Amino acid sequence: MGGRPRPALRAELAAAASLVALGAALLLGACDSVQTPKAQTDAAALMNTQLQAARQAEANYNYSDALAIYQTLYSQHPGDLDLGMSLARNMRFAGQPGGEIGLVNQLITKNGRSVPLLLELGKAYLAADQDNLALPTLLEARSKEPNNWEVLSTLGVAYDYQGSYADARDAYAQALVASPSNATVLNNLALSQASSSDLDGAIATLQQAIDQPAATAQTRQNLALLLALKGDPDSAERLARKDLPPEMADGNMAYFRM
Repeated sequence: MGGRPRPALRAELAAAASLVALGAALLLGACDSVQTPKAQTDAAALMNTQLQAARQAEANYNYSDALAIYQTLYSQHPGDLDLGMSLARNMRFAGQPGGEIGLVNQLITKNGRSVPLLLELGKAYLAADQDNLALPTLLEARSKEPNNWEVLSTLGVAYDYQGSYADARDAYAQALVASPSNATVLNNLALSQASSSDLDGAIATLQQAIDQPAATAQTRQNLALLLALKGDPDSAERLARKDLPPEMADGNMAYFRM
């Protein structure tokens, strides 16, 4: 066919050229958005390194560092429920229960009212001194899992906050049936006993708690405080120095003696 292309044919050619350009752009975009296997491996390795750092910081009670890492990871993976719960927990540990309440409610909206999320929300309410909201939240969790020791133990704490010591003792007793000799439950029970002026019972319960393999430094420091209140500063000091750096132990002992 000779001569110039007809106007209609020119339009067809222009459309074809546009389609070719669009196809090339889509191919380029696809190349940009799809990671190579090596890039995916590197990203996974980086995330694993960050997770390990966050967990180590949390284990060392360095909650501000753990919180910062989890915030970064969750911003990159906002659909990851485990990351969301880790971030929420460290908000509470870092003294930000209000932020945790907001985040956990968002997680509940996305994922439903599961027991782990209800338990975390109940803990956040307690940390924010909102025991009036914590109690029904924890009762809902218990209705879903009646033999969950952690729900029962946290429910006991909520009752203690309200001064309902008999209900608290019942909750701790049920928790110990579900998980006998559990150090966390024993610690919470001891604090309940101390709150209701049973100092001897609280000390005996904490001594049982620190004999458990899962006993934490916090449990031992609680016992140190109660021993100091009982008038046994030497035993209190031995426990204080078992876990704490010298300057912090010195500060605690000064507080105990005062």
